[in-house]
Amino acid sequence: MKRILLLLVLATLFASCGNQKKAKEEAVADVVTVSILPQKTFVEKIAGNDFEVNLLIPPGSSPAAYTLLPSQLKDIARSAIWFRIGYIGFEHSWSDKIAQANENMKVVNISEGLDLIADKIEQHGDHVHIDGVDPHTWLSPTMVKQMAKVILDELSDLKPEKAAEYKANYMRFVKECDQLNVDLKNQLKDYAGRKFIVFHPSLSYYAREYGLDQYSLETGGKEPTPQELRKVVDMAKSEGIKVIYIQSEFDREHARVFADEIGGEIIQVWPLNPEWEENLRTMTQILIDNF
Repeated sequence: MKRILLLLVLATLFASCGNQKKAKEEAVADVVTVSILPQKTFVEKIAGNDFEVNLLIPPGSSPAAYTLLPSQLKDIARSAIWFRIGYIGFEHSWSDKIAQANENMKVVNISEGLDLIADKIEQHGDHVHIDGVDPHTWLSPTMVKQMAKVILDELSDLKPEKAAEYKANYMRFVKECDQLNVDLKNQLKDYAGRKFIVFHPSLSYYAREYGLDQYSLETGGKEPTPQELRKVVDMAKSEGIKVIYIQSEFDREHARVFADEIGGEIIQVWPLNPEWEENLRTMTQILIDNF
């Protein structure tokens, strides 16, 4: 009788462990991690609310210098995939810690294969070495379509039974990106070659896509030297530029000296706004209003 009772207890324990393991696997399959808010939007465009999206860099924080909280490591440990933008300073500095928090989590660089803006791109044998990559790829509708395809493929692998639904959602999102691109090109076609000044070079891909010329006070993550500042001030005066744009994550006082020098104003923009399409339309109108 004791042996029978022991066997029943062991069977119950094994069944419990199996159920817990299954529940854990199912929970992990339903959680994905992203670095920034726009990525959360892209995931939801494709998969709706099928996944819990764990955001690493919260609103108001700088992707270049954010420090991961211990509580966030728990959410990382539950994630099946980490969708990286690919070249944000935070992603590089915390990649080892994030990997340690979940060795089984797949890491996907959604900027891989894009036409990147970089300080240096060199071919070394069978691979390419890229240095000083501008990470703000999500501000180009053309690139967002490519990144969305990567997200589609990965989420479809996680939930094959929903692949057709995700593909349909993706195609709708592609059409939205295409329409946005057409609208912005039409709005900006008469401003080709126009110059604008930002504190941090966050609009490089946007500027390239729409034929604009971005000047940045900050270079390589460093504030400008007096000589560099004077050069941009002289350009602004010669071009009649009266505005400097600064990301909402930065202190406006960083740009105050420059604004005073040109007798102009500071306008905040939010490239990390989760309302991705509306944000690009708003930024476009702000630029046009100040050309």
